[in-house]
Amino acid sequence: MRRRPARLLASGPYAPPTAASELSVVSADGSRLHAELHGPEGAPAVVLVHGWTCSTAFWAPVLRELAADHRVVLYDQRGHGRSPAVGPGGYSTHALADDLAAVLEQTLAPGERAVVVGHSMGGMTLMAAADRPQLRERAAAALLCNTGASRLIDRGRVVPLRGERLRTRVQRALLCSSAPLGPITPLSRRLLKYVTMGPAAAPAVVAACAGIVHACPRAVRAAWARVIGELDLEAEVGRLALPTAVLAGTADRLTPPEHARALAARLPRCVGLTELDGLGHMAPVEDPATVSRVIRDLVATYGRETPRQDARQAAERSGGAEWAERATHAERDTTGGTETETTKEPTT
Repeated sequence: MRRRPARLLASGPYAPPTAASELSVVSADGSRLHAELHGPEGAPAVVLVHGWTCSTAFWAPVLRELAADHRVVLYDQRGHGRSPAVGPGGYSTHALADDLAAVLEQTLAPGERAVVVGHSMGGMTLMAAADRPQLRERAAAALLCNTGASRLIDRGRVVPLRGERLRTRVQRALLCSSAPLGPITPLSRRLLKYVTMGPAAAPAVVAACAGIVHACPRAVRAAWARVIGELDLEAEVGRLALPTAVLAGTADRLTPPEHARALAARLPRCVGLTELDGLGHMAPVEDPATVSRVIRDLVATYGRETPRQDARQAAERSGGAEWAERATHAERDTTGGTETETTKEPTT
């Protein structure tokens, strides 16, 4: 597949930093995924999973916040960035889960656990992998950022039409189109900002996101849009037993905050819901400091726990001392109760 040349910023906070090392991860169907390692070896691990039409470059401002004292793993989702055209597994949530499982196995050191962060389709990847042993064993905690589990096109607010049926039909046609985005122009930047960012997004943020989104091949964009349009991961959310935080932007048109609230209510171990006032779908780029702070909090609280310690804590929440004692000797994870706290963070 021929790729559109990337129009990424060469300098500044939104320019992708140079990786400490790069590798090619092989997924279950033979697909090869470009992966990068940043930060010092032996530091607490964080895995960042980007969303639809993006690439590892999306995480540049968050990476700059974390890489000094974290080992950060990034990878390009299949068909995106420097990951080539998809293999026999095609475009599906099952393939996304396979890819994440392969990344965890092939980038983390033996026994190492990471906080896994998924933005948009990256969050859907985490949900799809809920039953994978690699996620249960290698992920200490998770952050679901600007994402949802189902009815994404139905609940979207991209097209300002009141009638739900007509709005859904028009949004599906627009989002699933394989039409070329064309060159980056002042008009295309304004449209991208309207769809994906809050009204206060700075020009540099818009420029960075435009370079990333316009670099995505149109066939890949359309294929994944069709998957997202039919998405239903509600059952998987109920089986995502990790300590999981949820983050949303109140001005997100693609995944409005109602998705985040639904996730927080359904997750077995929700450890916080953060809604960022005035931010859109690109919260990690719009406010990397706040998103990074949430990640750091998860690392500080859960990053050094072993699977057995995690099971014991879950058991203590669900059944008291007797179950906690059983969990100490268990070789499997035990899910616990919901611990949701809703917080509002100001835009910085």
